[in-house]
Amino acid sequence: MTPLNTGAFDLPERLSHKADPKLIAGDERHFAAVAECLEQSIAEVSDRLDAERRAPGGLGRGAMDRDTEIHRLTARLRALRRFGLDVCLGHMVGADDGEPVYVGRLGLTDSTGQRLLLDWRSPAAEPFFGATHANPMGLASRRRYRWTRGRISDYWDEVFAADGFAGHAALDDQSAFIASLGGNRSSRMRDVLGTIQADQDAVIRAGSRGALVVDGGPGTGKTVVALHRSAYLLYSDPRLGHRRGGVLFVGPHRPYLAYVADVLPSLGEEGVQTCTLRDLVAEGAEAGAEADPEAARLKSSAALVRAIEKAVAFYEEPPSEGMTVTTHWSDIPLSADDWAVAFEAAEPGAPHNEAREQVWEELLTILTEKHDGDAPPALLRKSLLQNRELATAFNRAWPLLEAADLVGDLWTVPAYLRMCAPWLKPDEVTLLQRSQAQAWTVSDLPLLDAARQRLGDPEAARRTRRHKAVLAAQRERMDHVVDNLIRAVADSGADGDDGEGLVTMLRGEDAKVSLVDDAELPVVDPDLLAGPFAHVVVDEAQELTDAEWQMLLLRCPSRSFTIVGDRAQARHGFTESWRERLGRIGFDRISLASLSINYRTPQEIMTEAEPVVRAVLPDANVPVSVRSGGAPVVHGSVTRLHAVLDAWLAEHAEGIACVIGDPTFRATPRVRSLTPELSKGLEFDLVVLVDPQKFGEGVQGAVDHYVAMTRATQRLVVLTTP
Repeated sequence: MTPLNTGAFDLPERLSHKADPKLIAGDERHFAAVAECLEQSIAEVSDRLDAERRAPGGLGRGAMDRDTEIHRLTARLRALRRFGLDVCLGHMVGADDGEPVYVGRLGLTDSTGQRLLLDWRSPAAEPFFGATHANPMGLASRRRYRWTRGRISDYWDEVFAADGFAGHAALDDQSAFIASLGGNRSSRMRDVLGTIQADQDAVIRAGSRGALVVDGGPGTGKTVVALHRSAYLLYSDPRLGHRRGGVLFVGPHRPYLAYVADVLPSLGEEGVQTCTLRDLVAEGAEAGAEADPEAARLKSSAALVRAIEKAVAFYEEPPSEGMTVTTHWSDIPLSADDWAVAFEAAEPGAPHNEAREQVWEELLTILTEKHDGDAPPALLRKSLLQNRELATAFNRAWPLLEAADLVGDLWTVPAYLRMCAPWLKPDEVTLLQRSQAQAWTVSDLPLLDAARQRLGDPEAARRTRRHKAVLAAQRERMDHVVDNLIRAVADSGADGDDGEGLVTMLRGEDAKVSLVDDAELPVVDPDLLAGPFAHVVVDEAQELTDAEWQMLLLRCPSRSFTIVGDRAQARHGFTESWRERLGRIGFDRISLASLSINYRTPQEIMTEAEPVVRAVLPDANVPVSVRSGGAPVVHGSVTRLHAVLDAWLAEHAEGIACVIGDPTFRATPRVRSLTPELSKGLEFDLVVLVDPQKFGEGVQGAVDHYVAMTRATQRLVVLTTP
């Protein structure tokens, strides 16, 4: 956190000209007001939060409103405490009024109502990011700050109007953004909000209806756009608020999520759920790669995912023969038609295991109505619930199903797979069979997910039944208590009216409900990744198969998506257009945005990387690099690996390097070791490729080589075995 009791500027000697009071005195005065307001705001929000927590919990809507307010105040307090003066990104001056407007990570207003900071996501802040010399958007100038350990170590002024700024702006030959590109990387993505570019900002602020595809090559800021867009949409679009589903952010792998973990909190947004596709399914953590490429191809189709519906429907066919249900009072015939009527009680779209309870209740109703006798309804129902023959027949007719068992049967029972996927050829059915039903692979995950969504949680169904059993037992106990109280009241003649008022109250359903002890009822936390979500953001989306897309579509019925990727970085090829691919898998409203400027990768590296990908993908969208790193790509022998790293570490006290392609290399705090696939989406100051010719053949090998080369922001070294 930035200190609040000291000057904001700490410029090095080489930038002493920028310390001129004429240039920074106005900022210092404004920062003093911001510091005071931050302290007051923290104190006020803390007091309000304490008061809310001490207040009675209330019931119903009141309790919900109280919890919502506590959540809101807690998030606000966390955001206020996260930053000091570095909450401010910079300021902009309008061409008409000449007064600076300060833009921050969050909005801030003092006790008099004066706006000290404009939230970066507000429409009024758009010119701060979007203004260019071609389209100044009403600005005369803009200043952006670089914060280092809580104080301003540099700042950059851009002037859009030619007159009136002599002596009031410190002009540089580099913009704030270009100057920041040469900075050292760390194990976490650095803060880039203050240097968002106009082309990126336009995509961040685009509307949320339908699917927005953001296509761009390496270094164009796709990940930056995806993260900032997540925070922007939650702030600006009331349709996407947390109580309406919120936002799900899907990254390619765990190292990527660790790398970007600090970005959303730094933007004042902690409510976005982040995950990988593996995280959506319980079996994902242990799933291995599919050994056979043809099996992986077959499982990647959306058609096989849709076959899960037929696999479940097999267990929802009513019995073709009737039976007789014996009770203490009579024998009740249950015909095949009765079974069919009971099965029709399942609500359309209800998960199989939840619909099972609906069918069971209907079956009990049918038997109760067909009973010919004078048995008390409650006792008759209890008798039917305890009838083992009926329970066995029902469990066989509509069993509780586990997703793992259902999908496992597809891979071990050929006849079942043929029935569910009749389009498969005999040799394809054979290929998909395996000896261990639940030896899960990554390719199985979409089917497991579809099965779990279609079936529902069998434990939830069991909990529902236990819940009902607990309620029934409690009600039965309370009925005895109520009967005893009523007899006691009647015998004593209480209240002067023979207890009629109390009798009426105790006989009422509301009284019975209020006497139930909720502590006995089972409670389970909701699955935070189950959805539905109001919006889904997908990074490295070019890698998703049709089957994997179904996992995400299930979680976002509105089809409101931000889809970020690069067709040229698809490891298994991407010959279609985005519209063709997304239209085929179920999207109907698709808009496209393109990022074509490579801000990250030096020209020297891109010059060597471009031919690698164009050799297999001549029409690849290779972005134009805007800067030179000043260091050529170095080639050498793998025997020099440690010498290269030692020399770089000795020369650079900060920064992160990565060795890509050597599984035997052990990572250190400042040198990562990754495969080409796990390096996707990340960036490093130095990248050392080891034997890239061994990454593979064809499209996959070339793409892995291209991706690995373009992770470097400063230097690239390629080492090969002699």
